[in-house]
Amino acid sequence: MSSQTMSLSALEALHIRNVDVAGKTVFFRTDLNVPMADGAITDTTRIDRTAPGIADLAERGARVVVAAHYGRPKGQAVAEMSLAPIAPALAHAVGRDVKFAGDCIGEMAQAAISSLNDGEVLLLENLRYHAEEEAGDAGFAAALAEGIDFYVNDAFSAAHRAHASISVLAGLKPAYAGPLMAEELAALAAALEEPKTPVAAVVGGAKVSTKLAVLNNLVERVDSLIIGGGMANTFLYAQGVAIGASLAEADMADQARTIMASAEKAGCEIILPVDVVLSKEFKAGADARVVAVGDGDIADDEMILDAGPETVAKAVAALNTANTLVWNGPMGAFEIPPFDAATVDLARHAAILTRMNGLVSVAGGGDTVAALIAAGVSGKFHYVSTAGGAFLEWMEGKTLPGVAALMAE
Repeated sequence: MSSQTMSLSALEALHIRNVDVAGKTVFFRTDLNVPMADGAITDTTRIDRTAPGIADLAERGARVVVAAHYGRPKGQAVAEMSLAPIAPALAHAVGRDVKFAGDCIGEMAQAAISSLNDGEVLLLENLRYHAEEEAGDAGFAAALAEGIDFYVNDAFSAAHRAHASISVLAGLKPAYAGPLMAEELAALAAALEEPKTPVAAVVGGAKVSTKLAVLNNLVERVDSLIIGGGMANTFLYAQGVAIGASLAEADMADQARTIMASAEKAGCEIILPVDVVLSKEFKAGADARVVAVGDGDIADDEMILDAGPETVAKAVAALNTANTLVWNGPMGAFEIPPFDAATVDLARHAAILTRMNGLVSVAGGGDTVAALIAAGVSGKFHYVSTAGGAFLEWMEGKTLPGVAALMAE
């Protein structure tokens, strides 16, 4: 893997908790891109996770300037994407008042920043109201840096973006990792940078094409790779298995065979379904049956919607011998029972191994988080990342601009 993550000792040196922030103005880049419906926040997870870092800085006497993006306003001031409605929820989570500035740069922002007293918190308006943010504009970064003493990045979920507040501003002021960023990087280091071997990985999802780079990277770094979801169908198809009407990418068959050859050369065991759950309908409670893979009993109008119990048993055996687990993506169509069984059973077993055997289990990705929540184990893994794109790019072995900017210090 690339040098995108740092050693734990180097990470500790870049943690903001080691800095005297009393009386200093701290720019705190975080992720407040929470889901909303009818003007109300429907999930405060991201607010709740970043709040302790903000509260700690304020308690230590810092003047905290919180900056974030929301949605994709494309450089325009879109009222529905204002951060103003988030300020009360952030205040509740932080446990103190949060002031709000109607812009993130210029006179309005500067007046709000200069009026801060020690221990006070200010939330700036949506960074993406300015097109220069996503363009990584140096002038915009310089404007954000006005009146700032320290820069803190606590938004790993945006670390894969070379945006002004992520990769440019970090080079203008003394830059540090916030607690969430540090926690995420430590978990990633434990998963693939400095892992306890053997290492197992679960990769699921609909398409091989969206995770081709992930698969190519992992076969070189893990001891066993469990492939589930629709992408497993593509691998079965590549082996000449009849898959009926199942979701698959026929044009990715050559790439699937290449991955299997690379895995064999690297000594990585790829675990594919040996039995599958079939149905003619994709709906809750649909009639379903289990068949062994390759027995020629999959009808043309049947779909593979989940891995079967023998496949789960094989995957469980791989986890039982592992000391580290990286998980991204479900084993089947987990949103609709009975096609959630493989994902739920494997996730619950991983949670038991984490508690009982000390398995270092790290999971991430939008569908993954939802699947673990559905299985009731989201809080029982070693670490669950809410960073979708950034987590995926890390699994691909890419250097993340936001992390690289901190490491450049």
